Amino acid sequence: MTSDPAAFEPATSETGAFDVDAVRAHFPALATGVAHFDGPGGTQAPRLVGEAIASTLTGPLSNRGSSSESERNADAAVAEFRQAAADLLNADPRGIVYGRSATQLTYDFSRHLSRGWKIGDEIVVTRLDHDSNIRPWVQAAERAGAVVRWVGFNPSTGELSADAVGAVLSERTRLVAVTAASNLIGTRPPLAAIARLVHEVGALFYVDGVHYTAHASVDLASMGADFFTCSPYKFLGPHCAVLAAAPALLESIMPDKLLPSTNAVPERFEFGTLPYETMAGVTAAVDFLAWLGESGSSDAPRATDAVDAERRARLVASSIAVEAYENELRAALEVGLAGMLGVTVHSRAPERTPTLLVTFEGRDPAHAARYLAERDILAPADSFYALEASRWLGLGDHGGLRVGLAPYNTRAEVDRLLTALADFTRV
Repeated sequence: MTSDPAAFEPATSETGAFDVDAVRAHFPALATGVAHFDGPGGTQAPRLVGEAIASTLTGPLSNRGSSSESERNADAAVAEFRQAAADLLNADPRGIVYGRSATQLTYDFSRHLSRGWKIGDEIVVTRLDHDSNIRPWVQAAERAGAVVRWVGFNPSTGELSADAVGAVLSERTRLVAVTAASNLIGTRPPLAAIARLVHEVGALFYVDGVHYTAHASVDLASMGADFFTCSPYKFLGPHCAVLAAAPALLESIMPDKLLPSTNAVPERFEFGTLPYETMAGVTAAVDFLAWLGESGSSDAPRATDAVDAERRARLVASSIAVEAYENELRAALEVGLAGMLGVTVHSRAPERTPTLLVTFEGRDPAHAARYLAERDILAPADSFYALEASRWLGLGDHGGLRVGLAPYNTRAEVDRLLTALADFTRV
């Protein structure tokens, strides 16, 4: 589904289309008074998510089936999870694979896919990516005797161009792994343009959408991803992950599995008994995301049926509202940081998420993180597993202070952060 942003009211605090106070009322964790700018590492969860997990877990609940209420509850949790994830990603629910983490899913699929690689085949990875979308492919290539081709990004602008990816492609390319958004500096590469080049040489396109999904609407077809991963705990949900792909593509892949376990797609990729309560939490998180664009109304977030024809449209509208609101806060952050001596912001790409990597001349970013934590402001410092990106930027393995926005952040919290950082630079 595609949507014209002009068809939806801009989500700004002035228009009331996005009511951050109404949103924050659903997050018990925010009552502590801590300002959370650690969303890229994992967001806080709304009450609705916790209630869904608890009610599913306390049942009645048993293994999937149709003979008893407990079996039907388990079956419904799985079906509703697949439909909710499909609505979020504009995918087919039959192509939604559950995983413990995006790292686990990528390692699994690197093993599945590399079975068909031969000596001399080529795999492409980028310096911009989280290591979970680099190392599994590098290690699988080494085992298969395949060649790894690296793509750099412009360290001055943070941009990763389609031309840079295209320059390393050949008829021997089997898979290209690219992030949809850098979890370190927020850069959003031109996925559709990259996908066209990848598919022209007959390769598969594996997209890490973990950071992206929290900040923008996902449409699997329009971005051209053959595989797309995301992690619900980055967008208000529980700790787990999702992989989306076309069912026909999944049908062509045969993993190692237990003999009595099902051969059906997508279940053949999900090993062992599924955590039904966690899946219910994901469904609740998606329902909450769909409500965010309606936060200015008096309506409360609501759980949907397994099939909701309107949920996809509501999710798109909400993502537009959230993105506009977060970018409003990002602009205020950038203006404030620009006026501070000795502060460098490494997040500069024209297309980027509201995630800023900051370093301080002659100062350790970890000291800034501790200074903020003492003032109940959480913005950690690290390379955050984006090791190649940190090194490419000349920051070694230590990275910088990462400030990431979430839908529950406020302008008052941004002002608190800026005041504290200004004080830090003068200490």
